[in-house]
Amino acid sequence: MTSKILNVAGMSCEHCKMAVTKAVSALDGVKAVEVSLENNTASVQFQESKLALETIRQAIEAQGYEVV
Repeated sequence: MTSKILNVAGMSCEHCKMAVTKAVSALDGVKAVEVSLENNTASVQFQESKLALETIRQAIEAQGYEVV
């Protein structure tokens, strides 16, 4: 299991937090995701054998946020 913390720009409210959480949680191979509005981060636990970090980034950016 791999854990990564991604910096996410553009989140400003609970809706933003839920959008990112739902998008990442829906990916096959994600065990856990915790999004922090205060820190503008998404902490993700996932199986690298099933899921690439790039795919997680794309899922977040598809919601309208930027991974920096």
